[in-house]
Amino acid sequence: MDKKEQAKSIPQPAQNATGFHKMTEVTPTKQSPLVLAIFVGVIILGLISGYFLSRKTLAVSTNSSSSTNSSGNIKQINKGDTYGSTDTKTFKDTVDGIMKKGGIGDEGQYHLVRPGGDSQNVYLTSSTVDLSLFIDRKVKVWGQTQKAQKAGWLMDVGRVEVEN
Repeated sequence: MDKKEQAKSIPQPAQNATGFHKMTEVTPTKQSPLVLAIFVGVIILGLISGYFLSRKTLAVSTNSSSSTNSSGNIKQINKGDTYGSTDTKTFKDTVDGIMKKGGIGDEGQYHLVRPGGDSQNVYLTSSTVDLSLFIDRKVKVWGQTQKAQKAGWLMDVGRVEVEN
């Protein structure tokens, strides 16, 4: 068999008048709507949970005697209420005093006034508890001591208990 005869015996793909090969169509599977529904459901659940998590306040009470308003903010603080983290391994340092606004230099946004004058003040910052709720209240705080340049004692507060 010579090359011309071999070429004739090999089946050639069918061509239409335009010169293009006809492609076979792929039909979508029956799982496509199910996968789409699951995908949409996961997105909706993510949006709902994100909404509710964003409405949660930073100061969380572990005692049910405090009350909150409709936006979730604490409106009444009672003696004995505890706010913030229960992690006593991270927040192992404790101190008590009267909460006042203002730090020293650029260290702390609040400070605790203690007996013995200004040299005994503890300067405070917190990313877990809203310390502004406790201004002019006697409190006990749990925190982690931080390195300071100007403050004698700088603490990152994780938990607050109202004493008065």
